[in-house]
Amino acid sequence: MVRTERVADETAHTGEGPLWHPAEKRLYWVDIPAGRLYRYDPESGTNEVAYETDGEPLGGYTIEADGALLLFTHGAIERLVPGESETTLVAAVDTDTRFNDVIADPEGRVFAGTMPGEDALGDLYRVDTDGSVRVVDEGFDIPNGMGFSGDGSTFYLTESEARRIYAYGYDYATGEISNRRTFVETPSGDGVPDGMTVDADDHVWSARWDGGRAVRYDPTGQPVGEIELPARKVSSVTFAGPSCDVLYLTTALTDGDRAVEGDGAGSLFRATGLATGGRSEFRSRIAVE
Repeated sequence: MVRTERVADETAHTGEGPLWHPAEKRLYWVDIPAGRLYRYDPESGTNEVAYETDGEPLGGYTIEADGALLLFTHGAIERLVPGESETTLVAAVDTDTRFNDVIADPEGRVFAGTMPGEDALGDLYRVDTDGSVRVVDEGFDIPNGMGFSGDGSTFYLTESEARRIYAYGYDYATGEISNRRTFVETPSGDGVPDGMTVDADDHVWSARWDGGRAVRYDPTGQPVGEIELPARKVSSVTFAGPSCDVLYLTTALTDGDRAVEGDGAGSLFRATGLATGGRSEFRSRIAVE
């Protein structure tokens, strides 16, 4: 039987990006506009601020192979060693808007999306392990959650405002993506697909912004299950824990009114008792020099 519980109540404006740190045995997550990186300890049940920017929004991040964190802000990619308060600049990227969701690939590269601006849509970047950055696809109205199939042949990318999750062919050796197709298209008025993860059975879990739940899709794109939360804006999901068998979900309180957004808006949730588990997320390996 699936059990969901609220484990951290920060009333986050835009809670996002949950990611398990295997060495620390803690779950990181962010409040994007606050520029705040949280660290939740499931052993003690405590949630603390691990890092805070100087007012800059903090989008996605990855965990590096050595345990450091790679932070993606507005036009900058920075390295943070846990426990330290200062970051090191890895790369400056000429973007008009901030980075949003990011993900490391099996070889340590990072795919990163940027938000649309006033005059242009968002782009999908790839950061290679030598620190070079380039656009690999463009024209997205909020590029969002990403993931990889278990066999490494498929890369998933969410375009929120189009209400679609795409599937690309993915080349493990080169990091190239190709042949984009629509994997899922959600109905109008049924919420917006946001962050996502892929479980051990190659099913895609997609958080539903303004849909109050996370939906599980089989490898053909058919919905086969869901988890409801007491929050309208469910923003992201990830599997975590030493056995990768616990699902964590983030939510947002953008309107600042829980009477409208739900009692759990802006909180971190945990779901246990699932019939499936996940896989450990890949570590990034981006050059510092």
